[in-house]
Amino acid sequence: MSSKTPTPHPDAAPPGSAPPERAEPAEPAEAADGSPAPGARPGLFRDASLSAVLAGFVAVVVSYSGPLVIVLAAASAGHLNTAQTSSWVWAISIGSGLTCIALSLRTKMPVITAWSTPGAALLVTSLGAYSYAEAIGAFIVTGLVITLVGLTGVFGWLMRQVPTAVVSAMLAGILFSFGTGVFTSLKTAPLIAGSVLLAYLLAKRWLPRYAVLVALAAGVAASAVSSRLDVHLDRIELAKPVLTTPEFSLASLIGIAVPMILATLASQNAPGMAVLTASGYQPKDRLLIGSTGLVSTALAPFGSHAINLAAITAAICTGPESHRDPRRRYVAGVSCGAFYLLIGAFGSTLVVLFAGLPKELVAAVAGVALLGALAGGLTGAVKEEKDREAALITFLATASGLTLFGIGSAFWGLLFGVIAHLVLTRFRKPTEAAK
Repeated sequence: MSSKTPTPHPDAAPPGSAPPERAEPAEPAEAADGSPAPGARPGLFRDASLSAVLAGFVAVVVSYSGPLVIVLAAASAGHLNTAQTSSWVWAISIGSGLTCIALSLRTKMPVITAWSTPGAALLVTSLGAYSYAEAIGAFIVTGLVITLVGLTGVFGWLMRQVPTAVVSAMLAGILFSFGTGVFTSLKTAPLIAGSVLLAYLLAKRWLPRYAVLVALAAGVAASAVSSRLDVHLDRIELAKPVLTTPEFSLASLIGIAVPMILATLASQNAPGMAVLTASGYQPKDRLLIGSTGLVSTALAPFGSHAINLAAITAAICTGPESHRDPRRRYVAGVSCGAFYLLIGAFGSTLVVLFAGLPKELVAAVAGVALLGALAGGLTGAVKEEKDREAALITFLATASGLTLFGIGSAFWGLLFGVIAHLVLTRFRKPTEAAK
């Protein structure tokens, strides 16, 4: 037997000392879907980054600068008083904030929720035909049905039957108008939009993680220089939720609940699931749809018409601009929820801050923030040659802005894409497929 002492490995721990911490984990830091592996111990503050927090902020700016206007228009059409309108804004803001934070922390994915934009658009033309109490009753039924559809897994099963290329094409179609919005804004506000685009490109070259932040700062500065900022607050006061006793009528259920259920599931939750899937995550449909449905039901007596998964604002938070590491993008969801809660706590008071931003600034910042997600959607759409035609049909139908029966183009693009996929692949004869 040799008496020669073996030479210790350079990375070996000294005798009697504990092994180095990096040698302990036996499991990968993250799973294939971007979520943490069982052995990983992510922490919110450790995973936080300025780019992710900013992504959440931009998502909120987009929400309050656009979709909220439709809610306010619906409130006006329904002859709601100031207290009821403020309560409505409070309810949808608090509901969106709570679900963003809870679901993002629970799943470690950037789960972005919002109020149903097509649902609010529906109310612009229908709310005035019913009493407010009847509308509240329809909101409650809407929430209960969406909860049931989500918890049973029916919605998730349907989404899983859709080819990946079609899902990616739908995402690209949704984001297409936002991408072009950067350049259409150059016509009406060349200084603002041009500053945003130039600042984004320069920062993308040398400060890629903060490109959107630099673009936003440049856009705000350009807006101030061109005297386009109209931000002022007369007073700040906490919102006072108004509880309304619901009334149920067959007319309001048919006129409000049924179309809102279809519009919310097809035009909001389906694209919302698609955004997460296209970004490489594996969303749990029962948890996400069921939770948003429950929160919608709970807040309906205060005016919330529907809380659902977001698509446009979700794409801002799920893309590489949020964070280059997909596992750390969930911070953007938490950030978005926190801003929702902050604004919701003050009802419609702070909304004027976002209403005072030039629309060209919002369009340009949203456009550059969504470039990464748009590129990912286009890449996924054309990746498989056999699915390209179906994906192209999906993209064109979605980007067209087609609306039928109150349901938006995202659903119709998805439907036409699936039909095209079935015709071109499933229903072909074996001899044709072999050619």
